[in-house]
Amino acid sequence: MKKRLLAALMAGAMALTMTACGGTSNDTANTDMNDTAESGGTAGSYQVGVVQLVQHEALDAATQGFQDKLKELIEADGGTVEIDVQNASGDSANCATIANGFVSSGVDLIMANATAALQAAQAATADIPILGTSISDYGTALGVTDWTGTTGTNISGTTDLAPLDGQAEMLQELFPDAKNVGLLYCSAEPNSAYQINTIKPILEDMGYTCTEYAFTDTNDVASVAQNAASASEVIYIPTDNTAASCTEAIANVVLPAKIPVIAGEQGICSGCGVATLSIDYYELGEITGEMAYDILVNGSNPGEMEVQPAPNFTKMYNAANCETLGITVPDDYTAIEG
Repeated sequence: MKKRLLAALMAGAMALTMTACGGTSNDTANTDMNDTAESGGTAGSYQVGVVQLVQHEALDAATQGFQDKLKELIEADGGTVEIDVQNASGDSANCATIANGFVSSGVDLIMANATAALQAAQAATADIPILGTSISDYGTALGVTDWTGTTGTNISGTTDLAPLDGQAEMLQELFPDAKNVGLLYCSAEPNSAYQINTIKPILEDMGYTCTEYAFTDTNDVASVAQNAASASEVIYIPTDNTAASCTEAIANVVLPAKIPVIAGEQGICSGCGVATLSIDYYELGEITGEMAYDILVNGSNPGEMEVQPAPNFTKMYNAANCETLGITVPDDYTAIEG
């Protein structure tokens, strides 16, 4: 009897001990899970495709800013992102091939750098979120006649359009006595045509005679630039990707002819221009990266996200070209580095 009582007491003690140990183990596990939830991030693992129309300074900077900011934000939030950057070498057909490849591989988001890239992404998918960057006018790029700032679709992004009236005022400030202004741009780029159609009446209201000189691709840039230089006292080039990839050819025409170029952005100015009212394309890419984070991690709807402009514009000048042409700029201009 005593032996049976002792055995029962020991069994009960063991059961209590096991229960206590089990409770301690579960409490510890729950505590660890809570700590992880509190300290860990909310981001997951993402695949992002970047289709860039052509390699040049401005677009390269926007792509880099996008990559850096998106990785920074997602990794800080405990997630990972793989970004596949592909360059179309200036060919719209290549943009379509790249965009369709991203759709086939099931990326979580497509970043389209430049108008032709955005149009290719738009044609490739109505489901995968798309962010554009380095786009002058989304209404023109997407064929939206009643543009309100949001697309209502799977597309949003950032615009690189600097104030065209400000660029016209810059031209007037530097060349008040000029009469004839040549407008040099690529006719195959809708956003370039949009800028020309916008700035031309502004310049004409200032008293300038404006003539359009449109080239179709890289093959006729030099010859069209020669025509513009022969008949103009100043040339204006908008944010134009084909022109940006051919600044050396343009410079070889305009500098010997002593014809100054006002450029729509810093990259063109650093190659063949004298002055620009430009944005920071790396900063524009960063803003696009922030928008991508909001879509991927926070579930924001791109169709409801307003297209974002660049926050800052800077008067800049090309010191070497200004010296070559004997041009002195006001003190509020910043020299382009490099």
